[in-house]
Amino acid sequence: MTIYSQHANRGKTQILATYQGSDGLVSKTVTSLADARLAAPIVDALNRISAFATVPVSIHDSRERPGDYYPSKHVAALTDAAARADLLSGAHSLWYEYVCLRLHQALADLESHLMALPDTVSRAIRFELEVEERDLRAGLADFTGTSSEDEPEVERHWEFGHPFVQQDDGLETLSNETREQLDRREDRLAAKERAEAVSYLRVLVTAHSQSDAMWASLDDPSCQLFAEPYDSDGFYLTVQAPEPGDNDSSWEVEIGRWEPDDPDEEYGEHTSATGSSVILCALPAAPDAHEIAHLLKAVDEKPLLLTQWAATPVGTALEGTTLAVTKRFDS
Repeated sequence: MTIYSQHANRGKTQILATYQGSDGLVSKTVTSLADARLAAPIVDALNRISAFATVPVSIHDSRERPGDYYPSKHVAALTDAAARADLLSGAHSLWYEYVCLRLHQALADLESHLMALPDTVSRAIRFELEVEERDLRAGLADFTGTSSEDEPEVERHWEFGHPFVQQDDGLETLSNETREQLDRREDRLAAKERAEAVSYLRVLVTAHSQSDAMWASLDDPSCQLFAEPYDSDGFYLTVQAPEPGDNDSSWEVEIGRWEPDDPDEEYGEHTSATGSSVILCALPAAPDAHEIAHLLKAVDEKPLLLTQWAATPVGTALEGTTLAVTKRFDS
């Protein structure tokens, strides 16, 4: 329900909370810091937390019944450390669990940044989250008709359909396009299969967040990671999750290469190119997020590893890994 910003004032940096009050837009100081470099990551984390907490309860869940709603259980995690584990254990829907995972990451980021701050500042930030949770809960209670007469007066006003947040987290987590993409992905999945898809999503999204690989991207947060480091001579890597419910499919790591569409053109001087598979590693067991992040980090630091790995014969592990090549596409 709140947008956070930083503002220089008398040699310090103020962290400001801006929200809709009873008389219109209100800005207030949350706390002040001596160093603007310490304020910036706090402001970023608070904006993500506010957005991930607010947007799911501000829009309709239209997957099955128009006018349905998303859960609000995630709101407790703003102030209850014990409730944060629940953000990683649900299977309501791909998009909702994706947002819960992002909220968990944002809260963890905030806690790590608070460790470097004075205790008075940390307490002010945590009190800010208490106000955010309290007023969001009050707004939801009023909206659903479950509020009581002795409810305390709220500072911040929430309105369904109009979340007052900074929605862009750099990954389009809260965009309509992402939500619709994930809704299509889970369409017609049984409950068990949806739970599998959610678990795959958590592994890929967590790996992506841990890798810090500049050229890695989430092509689809529910099923694939793609890495094309600069100066890799046209080679790229994908990490693909299995199809939910398909017992014959497995996690796969594939290396491919862009080939110029015009055979007379050299790569790097081409006008257009098409990707083609070179090798495939079908994994015998599901990887964890750390393993995938390590793989992405390796190719980010040494892009020409992809060139070297692409020459690996079937049955041999990629150098420096335990991933064995199970198929070559040029043989």
